[in-house]
Amino acid sequence: MPHARVVAVGGHESDGGRALTPLLGAGVTVVARGRELYRCVAALRERDERVCVVPMTLGRDPGLTADTARTLRALPEDDRAGLVLAESFGTADHLVGWLRAAAVRIAADDALLVTAPSGDPFADAELFRTARLVRQYGRHRTVEVALIGGDPDPAEGVRRCRALGAEHVTLLPAAWVAPPAPAGPCAVAGPLLAASAVAGVLEARVREAWRQWELHGDDGLARGLLADHAHGYAHSHGGDHGHAHDHSHSHSHGEDHAHAYPHTHSDGRTHSHGGGGHGQHGHGAAAPPHVHLSLRSPR
Repeated sequence: MPHARVVAVGGHESDGGRALTPLLGAGVTVVARGRELYRCVAALRERDERVCVVPMTLGRDPGLTADTARTLRALPEDDRAGLVLAESFGTADHLVGWLRAAAVRIAADDALLVTAPSGDPFADAELFRTARLVRQYGRHRTVEVALIGGDPDPAEGVRRCRALGAEHVTLLPAAWVAPPAPAGPCAVAGPLLAASAVAGVLEARVREAWRQWELHGDDGLARGLLADHAHGYAHSHGGDHGHAHDHSHSHSHGEDHAHAYPHTHSDGRTHSHGGGGHGQHGHGAAAPPHVHLSLRSPR
């Protein structure tokens, strides 16, 4: 893997990247999407540095990845020759697994209030789905949702948990941003991932991005442009749309294709087992050994 600068791009889950800085080491440059990303990469490429860009969504903001790809495509061709776009930091399945692992450390008789900054309606709806899966496969009877800057907000979420009979509420961040602690018998858990786990996942994303470039010449931009294709209102394609979409899948929806039921390791890695077998599963967030990118959080 070539020596390269790592650029982490933040969206609404991280307050434009500001919440990422305490978790990332000095070897990672944190920027917001759009102009800030463009100017940063252009400056690095002007110094002839190779760049790997990682969209830092935890799974609720596929638009961040697509926007990042569009921004990088707008760079001059010579600049694009020295950069790659990595897979998103996390997926919705990863997020469920990370939340379930965090929930294990919270008293079983607490109510869980899963919180994240409000995004678009589809990102907000995804948070409700995520919370439902955390409840379904966890030990907490009450699992509610609160949206920072949205409805219900954390204060309302705590009131709802109390109305359901909870004596104590723990706010569980499903984003990089920590929620404010409302008044009353409640606490804020977190962060969702320790700095060491964040470094491991990020390192794996960077390593895989350069591996795809070296093996296949794939800079990740074409894939990134399609990241939010299924995010939003459902639509069909008739004969008068003037464009075609390939909706074929390279997998079958049998026992080898996993969606839910993610398992999480103590270091933040997750994987999923689908159907009834363990024939195929991937440790997408695993941190392979012997790669040093100076990603560790400073002590």
